[in-house]
Parts: sequence; C-alpha cells; structure tokens
Amino acid sequence: MATNGEQKQYDIPKECKAGVVVNEGPNFHIEMQMVPVPEPGPDEVLIRLNATGICYSDLHFALGDLPVPPMSHYGCRSPGHEGAGIIVKLGRNVKNFQLGDRAGLKPIWDTCGACELCWHDKECYCPSAVFTGLAQTGSYQQYVVSPAKYTSPIPEGVSDYVAGPVMCSASTIYRSLVESELRPGDWACFPGGGGGVGIQGVQLAKAMGFRPVVVDTGDAKRDLALKMGAEAFVDFKTSSDVGEEVAKVADGKGAHGVFVTAPAAYNTALSLTGTRIGAKVMCIGLPSAGTVTLGADPNVFAFRNLTIKGTLVGSMHDVDTALKFAQRGVLKQICEVVPIDQLPEAVERLRRGEVPGRIVADFNA
Repeated sequence: MATNGEQKQYDIPKECKAGVVVNEGPNFHIEMQMVPVPEPGPDEVLIRLNATGICYSDLHFALGDLPVPPMSHYGCRSPGHEGAGIIVKLGRNVKNFQLGDRAGLKPIWDTCGACELCWHDKECYCPSAVFTGLAQTGSYQQYVVSPAKYTSPIPEGVSDYVAGPVMCSASTIYRSLVESELRPGDWACFPGGGGGVGIQGVQLAKAMGFRPVVVDTGDAKRDLALKMGAEAFVDFKTSSDVGEEVAKVADGKGAHGVFVTAPAAYNTALSLTGTRIGAKVMCIGLPSAGTVTLGADPNVFAFRNLTIKGTLVGSMHDVDTALKFAQRGVLKQICEVVPIDQLPEAVERLRRGEVPGRIVADFNA
C-alpha cells in the first residue's frame, strides 16, 4: 500500500462507461452507456476498475431466474462481481487504504460483520449480505464504491486480468475444494471444467495435491484443461459412457469429489462418483430456479457413504488465499481479454456457451 508520504491525486470524471441491463428478463441485453460516477460514503472507497471478468451469475441476475428478487427490485442496472482496479477516492473515515492502492470488487459487497456467520468465515450466508451486481452496482461499471472494511486488496505481482476472476471464480471453487475435505492424491472431477470456475478449480486442485479430471466438450476446452493441469479430459459429446471413462481414470472406481460448476452437469453428477465409497458431490454452479433436482435412492447414500453438499462463494479470507495462490504463479491467466465496448457481445457469447475459460473486459482498451 502507499505510504502517507506518497499520497496521490486523481482526476475523477463526472460520468463513466457502464454495461447496463436493458429489458431485464429472458430477452435482456447489455448496452454500453455513460452513467454518473458515484460518490463514496464516509466508510467507503471509490475504485476505478481496469478490468472485469464476466461470470454466468451476471446473466442469471439479468435474466432474473434465481430464487432472489431481481436487479430492478434494488434499482441496480449493472451486474458484475469480478472487478480489479485502483482506489481513487477515500471516504473521510477510511484508514485501511491509501489512494492508488489496488483493490477488487467481489460477489459479496458487504455483510453485517456482527453475526455468528460473519465471525466464523461464512459471511456470504449472512442474512444482511449485499450481493454485488444484484443489490449494488457491479463491476460492469468502471467507477464503483465499495465498503472499505470489505474491500479486497490486490497484491503486487497479480495482474488485473488474473485478479478480476479471482474475486469470484477462483475463490468460489477454492471454498468448495476446502469444504470437500479431499486429501492429496484424491481424484477431483470437474464437469464443466473447461469454463471459468472449473478451470480455476483444476489449477487449484493440482496445487493442493489432488488429481483433476475434466468433463466438458470441444478441442478448445480440452487444450485449456490439459494445459492447466488436468490429468484427463472426457468429452461428454463423444464418450459413450462418461461415468465409466471417469472411473477408468480414477483407480477404476470413480472420483473422490465431483465439483459441479456447469448446471447442465447435475443430471449426471452422481454417476461420476462410480463405486467410490465416501465420495462427495459439491454443488457450485447455479441453475435457473426450479429446473434441476439432484438426488437418488437414500440406500445409495447409506451404502456408499455418499455426500451432496453446496457452497456459494468465497469469504474474504478465501479471496485473500486465492490471490496468494495467484501471486505464487499457481493461478495463471485463463481469460480472453476484450475491450470494454465489446462487453455486450462477450455476454452473448457466454450465454451461447462459446467461452473456454473466462472473458475479461478491459476498461482501458
């Protein structure tokens, strides 16, 4: 962070670019507009974002298809929660940041900080949690305010193109890997692992001593998965039996942990555990409300000691840990970078399932 003797001043415009949701619902689209630059409150910082990742949750918020009130209920117009930039203005009470410090905007904008969940590293479940890009302006807008106490500092040595996706995709999958309680040498299967969250999971799983297997489709995702550390790739479109192929790779039994980042994969997730005793299926990707049910005969769970568990997003601590992985070079750039004016087109590409890894939009390009 900057020292007191290195105080900087920034020219802050009255307006900035923002990707705005138009026609919220199934026929939404993103439109680039000029919007007013917000003023930070006394306990907030103003961040000028250099980059934002594009997450499928952004599309869910624009579609309004999750079991939460829509963006319009909160008066929010810009989604996004994978922002990386610098602090250009401080609220009068802010002591933990200096002008020019690097900072990120993540899925949770703020929490109460005073409940049991907040005290025990589960603050994303806090009843007072405010979701970025849903109830508070998100990272599709270049200048955003953020509570100083819940703003994540970005360390040196981590580019904005890496740090942006860490705010959600890497920290989210890191949380799920930790809660799975897998041990070094265990097989971790990632259906949908060629996408933004899954490919971060592949890198982290390898770093944590697990053995990653990716289930996805297409040469681009195959190449990316193997490059980032997957020991095997199973193409669900060409395989005659995906579960059998995964089991063949994983000791002839099946995965110890299945990390479902693509909602379409829930239908076959249990099959990826094969005959493995004590396997865990981790629910991460969010399907449209009411479209998916996951389960089986209770005898299956009892006789195989099978567990299904869900995780939401990473905590403040998880984000910090994931950034440290990135600082060590464990998390590499997995994104395609586009100019911010191409944000609407990039969102549509993600909607069509055409994106290996992540797309990051550059506000300065």
